[in-house]
Order: sequence, then structure tokens, then C-alpha cells
Amino acid sequence: MEVDSQKQLQRKQSTYLSLDENFGIQREVYRGQQYSQIYFARLHMMRTLLYSLVPNWKSHLPVLGLEEGKECIIVGTLYKHMKLKPCILDEYSKERSATPLVKPHNFIHQDDYLVLEDESGRVKLGSTMLSPSVYVTGVVVALHGKETTAGDFFVEDILEAGLPPQIERPLKSREDKYVVFVSGLSIGSSSSNPLQFQLLVDHITGHLGDEEEQGLAAEIVYLVIAGNSVDISHRLLNGQNLTSKDQSRLSEPIKELDILLTQIAASLPLDIMPGSSDPANFSLPQQPLNRCLFPGSATYNTFRSCTNPHCFELDSIRFLGTSGQNIDDLTKYSEAEDKLDFLERTLKWRHLAPTAPNTLGCYPFTDRDPFLIDSCPHVYFVGNQEKYETRLLKGLEGQLVRLICIPRFCETGVAVVLNMRNLECHTITFGTQLSS
Repeated sequence: MEVDSQKQLQRKQSTYLSLDENFGIQREVYRGQQYSQIYFARLHMMRTLLYSLVPNWKSHLPVLGLEEGKECIIVGTLYKHMKLKPCILDEYSKERSATPLVKPHNFIHQDDYLVLEDESGRVKLGSTMLSPSVYVTGVVVALHGKETTAGDFFVEDILEAGLPPQIERPLKSREDKYVVFVSGLSIGSSSSNPLQFQLLVDHITGHLGDEEEQGLAAEIVYLVIAGNSVDISHRLLNGQNLTSKDQSRLSEPIKELDILLTQIAASLPLDIMPGSSDPANFSLPQQPLNRCLFPGSATYNTFRSCTNPHCFELDSIRFLGTSGQNIDDLTKYSEAEDKLDFLERTLKWRHLAPTAPNTLGCYPFTDRDPFLIDSCPHVYFVGNQEKYETRLLKGLEGQLVRLICIPRFCETGVAVVLNMRNLECHTITFGTQLSS
């Protein structure tokens, strides 16, 4: 990025390490595989962890000593019985239910209740402190309480796994290095503004602004694109043979995206994650977008097509994020004051997508649950949200996590910028309308 004939700016560099191996699927096999296996693997791993935490929590109580009237601790997987939860069988039912939804986007009902289950059976839970609106099916917890005469388990206290251990963050450096997050470009949709994204490209590549602006752009070391980069009409994806005109319309958004990514890849490294609207597999974990879709940008070694969820390290700072499907699904089946609460809960439950495979599609793993969080990230981000939100979460063992909700760029024109030196972040807004 040449400012004048006398002075030339050099972009700062960072060391990158991909940690996506856990989300990769080498050989997809669906025949004969059951989703129960992923629940067994989750319960086994989480139960071992919770057992190790119980002595420091309630050492005087027996574990798995369920007996009427006696206090004990039980460990299992929560199942939430929901009156308004959609059922695929209802699509074929002759008598449709007339029960209206409480909210068009949420299936919470006052009659919902929780059940705890393991390999030996299940028991209905009752408590004034265990709110069904907070928890979802798939969360593994330890419960302190006693069995009632009715056969229910009255909960007096609850133990969650809590934030996992965190690798030590590098000592604070005096050098500022920035990571830019953007999601929901939705190129090809009616709400997409090509000029808006071009302004973002020109800014981070150093082709916009004065010498000071270009100096700040030179401190950007990485770009993360968190899903929903293109928007392809579902009318063109109905399985019928396409005309040459429709084939062209199908590929135009991807070609436009590749042109813009080529400009970025020529200047700095970038990661692109698939989202729900991108040409990738639907179920989590989504596999990397095929590099053949990007004939221009994929020729650069700075271009990386990644999984969703995505985990990586920059200068020994760990990043973990998704394109938003896990958090969007939680909003349908539980309630919180804001989206950041959902992010915090998934970290404390040590699970990225607890509602998978119950209400969120995922691959039927037989020997492991790849969504378990065994190491606490320094930065936890989710894409394609309604607005920008951030919070600094502090754990009991000194963990420090920057939570970030990345808004949809096509609707807001907002990109999020994180300073790796101190984990502070701010937004940059790109607009194309002239103010009067």
C-alpha cells in the first residue's frame, strides 16, 4: 500500500493455526447410524466431568442414590417437553391443532417441563429454581434434590459444567493488531448493496482514506466471513433442469463474491465459513465451501475455506465461532434477555449446539460429540444476528472471553473490528446514501 514515493506501509503479520479437525467429516455414512449415539457420547464425556466437580460442590451427598425422601445428586441429560414444539407428523395430520403460538418465533409455553434421563431411565423434574424457559433439550447437568411421593425429582440446586479451562493468553503487547468480522453479505439478494461491500473491501485493503486511515488498515491482520455470503433463489433449487439463463443467475452471486474475495486475498489472509444460505451441506458441522467455487481467490494461499463451527488461533489467541444457526435455534426453544446470554450459556454448558440433533440438524456421529467445548476460547463470535452486541465474560478461574454478535452486513452495513492486544472491539459502518 503505497502512500507516496517516500513512504510505504507494510501490513502487519500474525501466526495462524487451524483447529477445525474436530469438525471435519472424512467419510459420510448415514446408513445404520442412529442419533442416540451422539447423546451417549455427550453424556459419557460430560458425566465424567461433572463427577469430578461434585466433591467441591456437595461432597456430603451420594451420587445416583435415588431413593424417595432422601437427598442425593443425579447426573443426566435434560429433555424439555414442549407443548408448542413443531412436530413433523402434524404436517400429515387430518385434524390440525388450533392452538396458537405464543410468539411467531418462539415455542415457549407456560406448561413446559423438564425431564432428566440417562441410560437407566428418566424422571420428571420439579422446582421453583429450575426454569424450563432457560434450558433446552440436550444439556447435561448435575442436580441436587430428592424424589417425591409422586415419583418426581424435586430439584434444590443445579450444577453446570461452567467455563472450560483456558490456555494462557500471550502477554500484552504494545502492538495493535486487528481482526475484522463480517457476516450476512447475502450477495444476490434484493437487500444486498454491491457498493457497500466494495467500500469494506477498499477500506481493509488500504485503498480508501488518507494516510492515517491507510495506516490503520495496515494493522488489520485477518478477515473472518461468518456465513451467508450469497443468497441463491430457492426457486432455482427445486430439482428441475435449469435453462441456461437460470444457470447463469445461479452462478452470478458466487462469481461476484469471488471477485471481491480475490481483491482481499491479494492483500491479507481471510477465512470464509459456510452458512445456512450458502452452497454447502445443511447439517452441522458444515464442511468448507468447495474451492472450485472461487477460481480467483482460491489461487492465493491467504484464502482459507473453513468449517462451521470454526476454531483457530492467531498469535496464540483462540477464536471459536459459528455462522449463527446454534444461537438462532436456542432463541426458538428458550428465552434470554439478549443474544449474548445464549452465547454465555453455551460456554457454561460446554456445548456449542445443545439442541442438535433434537431441533438443529447435525451429522449422526457415532463415537464422539464434536460440539463439546473442552478449551475456553478468548474470542467467541456468532454471525448473522440482528444487531451488534458484545460483552467481556469473566470466569471463576480467571478465564476472559470476548463475546461478539456480528450483525448481517447486507442489512446494517456493519463490520466488527477486534483488537488482539486487549480484546476490545468496535464497529465500522459503511453506507452509500448521501445525507441531506
